[in-house]
Amino acid sequence: MPKTTVATQDKKFELVTLQGEIAENIAAEMDGLGTLPFDTVKIPSGGGLTFEIPGEDEDEPDVVTEIRGVILYHYPVNAYWRDAYNGTNVPPDCASMDGKKGIRQETGEIIDCASCPHNQFGSEGKGKACKNTHRCYILREGNPIPLLLTLPPTSLKYLRNYLGKKILLKGLRSFDAITKITLKKEKSSGGITYSRAAFSFGGLLDEQQRIAAREMAETIKNMTQPDITVNDYNVPSAAPNGGFTEADIIDGEDIPF
Repeated sequence: MPKTTVATQDKKFELVTLQGEIAENIAAEMDGLGTLPFDTVKIPSGGGLTFEIPGEDEDEPDVVTEIRGVILYHYPVNAYWRDAYNGTNVPPDCASMDGKKGIRQETGEIIDCASCPHNQFGSEGKGKACKNTHRCYILREGNPIPLLLTLPPTSLKYLRNYLGKKILLKGLRSFDAITKITLKKEKSSGGITYSRAAFSFGGLLDEQQRIAAREMAETIKNMTQPDITVNDYNVPSAAPNGGFTEADIIDGEDIPF
């Protein structure tokens, strides 16, 4: 059986985490103001091949073709809007922060996502009325605050295959390695041009960095996560999966488990 090898970094990755003096300064300055907000980035619509990342000036985002960093933490998010999008930023009527159990806003009722009729293909045209996305917290080089990237349904199979084949089968976790994320243009079975994420392995963190990254991952997991809003999504309507079919979303290479 061939031996599994793991590539090391091409150059030293400058990993900066919320520890020591940085953590003390944040605690002092943010007292009474809550936690530090995450910079957020989305997959562009219409087949765009660049990311817009918040810069020093909120009106002038940085435009980049690649996000390079450590995926500290990631989890599925489901959201359902009963009414069609009307141009305002309204919270979903039902939301799940783990992709398993949803909470109806009006009643507080707990909903099983797997059996919910809104989470089935065909509940909104050929797609789903409930929007399934995935949040990734990415620690970029030299920046102690993770970037929050929300992946749409059509990017999920590529994250699954990357984590399965390039990370987990090598005995690693996502926070052990550097990941490079770029964009590719695709066309759905219905003729919709869209952008999807592409993931590649950028090397292994050294042992000291891996310990720091693991601790940072636990910090992010324990922080209050941002609420779901329609701004998380790049589709004409808040509710549906952009008109994408089951084949557009879940087809792809199988992980050899």
